[in-house]
Amino acid sequence: MFLSQAFRHQNELWKYAIGFIIIMVAYFIGQLPLTAAVLLKVFLEDAPMPTTNDEVFGFFTPNLTFFLMLLIFVFALAALYLVVKKLHKQPFLEVTTARKKVDWNRIFFSFSLWGAFTVITTVVAYYLNPGDYIVNFKLGPFLILSVIAIVLIPIQTSFEEYLFRGYLMQGFGMMARNKWVPLVLTSVIFGSMHLLNPEVEKMGYIILVYYIGTGFLLGILTLMDEGMELSLGFHAANNLFGALLVTADWTVFKTDSILRDIAEPTAGFDVLLPVCIVYPILLIIFSKKYNWTGWKEKLTGKLYPELKTENNEIAN
Repeated sequence: MFLSQAFRHQNELWKYAIGFIIIMVAYFIGQLPLTAAVLLKVFLEDAPMPTTNDEVFGFFTPNLTFFLMLLIFVFALAALYLVVKKLHKQPFLEVTTARKKVDWNRIFFSFSLWGAFTVITTVVAYYLNPGDYIVNFKLGPFLILSVIAIVLIPIQTSFEEYLFRGYLMQGFGMMARNKWVPLVLTSVIFGSMHLLNPEVEKMGYIILVYYIGTGFLLGILTLMDEGMELSLGFHAANNLFGALLVTADWTVFKTDSILRDIAEPTAGFDVLLPVCIVYPILLIIFSKKYNWTGWKEKLTGKLYPELKTENNEIAN
């Protein structure tokens, strides 16, 4: 039902193509404040122009860089909202959930569950291998980081969820007339989007198993639950607690977090553990709580345009 909501409107391939281009243009416009800040510092301080991502990320204080990076997603999410409302003339609720209103309890439950797991595993990892970390905590910078993260990370993660699990998943579903094609495509594209992250260069392409696997988890949550609430909560908790708790010199976001990971990164069991063990357990927890049934139909079934019933209600 969530994917088939795209059939309620005169959505066509050209609208999704133009809409995606508009969103990407807004994404690049969102990078202009960062570019302007770099040029201003070069001009005022006669600093050398950064030529690599690492040099750009180290050009300002971590908090300023973090703010400018996340500001990009404010522009992108605003553009996505306007594309859905104005180009597709579709209620934004319909790319969020099949329910009559957003279920905030689902968002908070998913956020709390994954947030608690992240905190616990971070604490355990620190006490098991204290030599892999140094305490990076500085009250002033951490408080600034907290404000930036709490305000902007939900915008960043919401943009990615609305783009992949909402907008594109519904678009691919409408074109393919089934559910497995949008699940596979959005998961692979979501994972591949991280190709330019420094983690890939440091750990190798095996890390894409984690990124693509996470895309599949978020897609499965959306399809099984007929809405994005669970994926919105999970993604926000993953990025927010990750930014506040641990940073490393080889990650895409270098923050004034509590800990800094100084161990040499390796991609092996650490990559497979979440995808092969933790994520399935998470799916079982959600399935028990929300009484999911019909897995095969919800993940691979066909999609049909919705029809009007005699009472003028929407039916599948």
